[in-house]
Amino acid sequence: MSRTVGQVRADVEEASRWLAGRVVRTPVLRSPVIDELTGARVLLKAENLQNGGSYKMRGALRAVGRLAAAGHSGVIAQSTGNHAVAVALAARQHGLAATVVLPVDAAPTKVDRARAAGARVVFAGTGVEERVAVANGLSDESGHPVIDAYDHPDVIAGQGTASLELIEEAERAGTPLDALVVPVGGGGGVAGACLAAAGSGIEVYGVEPVGCDSLARSLATGVRVPVAPAPTIADGLRPSCVGELPFAIVRDTLRGVVRVDDDEIAAAFRLILTELKVLAEPSGAAGLAGALRLPPGKERRRTIGVVLTGGNVEAGLVARLMAPRFADVAGEGAAA
Repeated sequence: MSRTVGQVRADVEEASRWLAGRVVRTPVLRSPVIDELTGARVLLKAENLQNGGSYKMRGALRAVGRLAAAGHSGVIAQSTGNHAVAVALAARQHGLAATVVLPVDAAPTKVDRARAAGARVVFAGTGVEERVAVANGLSDESGHPVIDAYDHPDVIAGQGTASLELIEEAERAGTPLDALVVPVGGGGGVAGACLAAAGSGIEVYGVEPVGCDSLARSLATGVRVPVAPAPTIADGLRPSCVGELPFAIVRDTLRGVVRVDDDEIAAAFRLILTELKVLAEPSGAAGLAGALRLPPGKERRRTIGVVLTGGNVEAGLVARLMAPRFADVAGEGAAA
């Protein structure tokens, strides 16, 4: 990267100031049961309650706002769902046209939300490469810029504001974070978390589903490693490769990556719903699943922060995840 982490951290702080009043300052939740299970105080940032149903709204608003100010009349985005919804909502707020490219197996809830926000929805295959190719082609035809779901500085800065708020609120409460845990798809959110935590001594961990672990493999080899994403109930955490810019940020700042399977994600989902009384999607619940099995630190962790990144989940999947024996229906849920 041509800019230092400190310089880019300033972008997160600037984005936070700009987003104030434009996004929901979501609550921080806590459960004695979850504290007992982890052996630490766990503070969960409820971004499932954010506008658009996920923290993606932060990065989308920041990116779209800057493009609108530069005179653009439309934007294009590709994602598995939440980023597309957020870009559509942000574009509508700024009076811009929006086209979003989604996989053919995108969750119907996310498709409906994007259309309800006024976006044109285009479907393209099941892999990120197909969506990127279509998005770039649409950009060439229309002249509208593509807002990448994670490989974009404004998106990373915007996503990082959720972690920054959690860090600040924990400090104000007298319970500063020792660790911060964020689910990983393309890496924008965890890169933003690393920037927000820069210089604080907070250990930042990413969480990936088993078989969708491009970041973990990339960190092990020192270069970005693509994977063929395995089936998972965490549909938002299955890009084939971590983004170039996120990897450049996290490669020397991330403490580690925790891999979690669908049973662990489902158990975390149920904990969030029954103990916190809020609905998180499996991709968001993966953060808690990772916090429940963090590797030992150098010192005992007193406070762990978790970003619940989203809450857009199908009603049918909720029913399956709440079934007494999720293992019997995990395959069905992963295909949903």
